[in-house]
Amino acid sequence: MSVPETDIPLLPALQGQPIERVQRDNVEYVLLGTAHVSRSSMEAVETLLEYEHFDAVAVELCEGRAQGMRDPDAFKQMDLFKVIRQGKVGMVAASLVLSTFQKRLADQSGIQPGAEMKAAMDGAEQQQMPVWLIDREVGTTLKRAWHSVGVWKRFGLLGGLLASVFEREDIQQSEIEKLKQGDMLESAFSEFASESESLFEALIGERDRFMAARLREEAARTASEDPRRVLVVIGAGHLKGLAELLRTSHDDPSVTVSDLAQSPPKARWPKWLAAGLVLLVFAAIAYAFHRNAALGAQALQSWVLFTGGFAALGALAAGGHPLSILAAFIAAPIKPFRPGIPAGGISAMVEAWIRRPRVADFDSLRDDIVHWSGWWKNRVARTLLNFFLVSLGTIIGEYSAGIHIFKSIF
Repeated sequence: MSVPETDIPLLPALQGQPIERVQRDNVEYVLLGTAHVSRSSMEAVETLLEYEHFDAVAVELCEGRAQGMRDPDAFKQMDLFKVIRQGKVGMVAASLVLSTFQKRLADQSGIQPGAEMKAAMDGAEQQQMPVWLIDREVGTTLKRAWHSVGVWKRFGLLGGLLASVFEREDIQQSEIEKLKQGDMLESAFSEFASESESLFEALIGERDRFMAARLREEAARTASEDPRRVLVVIGAGHLKGLAELLRTSHDDPSVTVSDLAQSPPKARWPKWLAAGLVLLVFAAIAYAFHRNAALGAQALQSWVLFTGGFAALGALAAGGHPLSILAAFIAAPIKPFRPGIPAGGISAMVEAWIRRPRVADFDSLRDDIVHWSGWWKNRVARTLLNFFLVSLGTIIGEYSAGIHIFKSIF
């Protein structure tokens, strides 16, 4: 149910601010819809914490994003070898792209995106109140958003993200105004989210349900006979949906959280397609040996030269060290017999081992990657680029080898 406004007179900092008050299960939730690039939102958070009593503060952040706000330099401790081994290069690259979008907003608007969230956490800690992190992990949201659209639209998403990195013009005022009424992730994918119901659901709808369940889960975990008040700081785009879910939802919050926190299952057909291609090519090589040893040796040589050559070209294009290029050439042809880390991962690890990223590379990473040349100058970015280009070269080499072998045999 909704509850009446507080008896405290509406202070100037709160005038015009979207606030919903919902009471449920002996808890009053004061939901403040914020603008992620607005100084007034930060002031509204500080005013509410100063003039109203709360028992806890909830923020639209996951553990990773909260840690990033508390310690902006934490990413400097990133272990590139671990990132590559665990197959998280794509997530790291996507996070870097989003960080460049945030940096452009900060440079243009004069305020760091998410400053109101940090103000909420800082205020809660000063008053010794617990902070509830209620948003879903950003990596899971990105995976579910990626999985929610078709294959061809993924190319559009990828192209849009890459274009946003190298965009030189200021972000249009209309986009900033949209961000003030929406959500950071939605804004980063705004063009596509507005055209895709499934993408919008992954970015907004699912997170509304997740955050409502997390609030109820935390409230149940800290149950008390005394009425409690919780300040909930969320993007304005989540305000209406979250308030409605708090009023009407009756599902088991722990089940909802568990279901929505799951990463989508990986599609099997790309792996089956790749495995089928390799089996077909090696069947052709075996047939070539059956016909003639020289023909078989030529087919096997073609496989090595095409897969290794294109992978090495990828490392060369990434500005890789000669040993990284050699590692790509060796790793790509034996990929079918070496499950695990892809050829791009092996080459990237060699690159990171020989040209270890310096502190200065992490310091300048966000600035460097907004320029084409920065991807080759910065050692962290170059390692990531090496991974992607070698992986792409390996795929091109496999298909090219297959076509050449079949043409030479049949």
